[in-house]
Amino acid sequence: MNEITYRPIGIVYSPHASSGSAPRHLDRRGVEGTVEVFPDYVEGLRDLDGFSHIILLCHLHQSNGYSLAVTPPGEVVTHGVFATRSPRRPNPISVTVVRLRRIEGAVLHVIDLDLIDGTPLLDIKPYFTAVPAEDVVTTGWMERHMRTEH
Repeated sequence: MNEITYRPIGIVYSPHASSGSAPRHLDRRGVEGTVEVFPDYVEGLRDLDGFSHIILLCHLHQSNGYSLAVTPPGEVVTHGVFATRSPRRPNPISVTVVRLRRIEGAVLHVIDLDLIDGTPLLDIKPYFTAVPAEDVVTTGWMERHMRTEH
């Protein structure tokens, strides 16, 4: 298989300097930051300001190596990495949903950020609920974990 290469379209600015200081996904409520989109890509922000939430796809630049079995924080059970949000993945890509407060030129002001300062931005997508109401969504082992944390 050929190697796949991506170029960042921007950078995330966050109050968190390292992965150790970044909140876990469930603890990120209220964390504010900004996303700067590089000049070549600013035109792509047109009409994004009408969305309350956006999806940030990022490269987890401080992730070293990967493990196919991980034990998430607060858990005693090991899970397959693809059943977790661990940054230690074969391809360290993050998918994060944040609230979009406003856009000022090339800068997106966001809330509920769980990324660290300097994270390279690969893509932005608008968030909308696409799962039909009649479908039942289950979250596997996370259902028990989420009940005990919140």
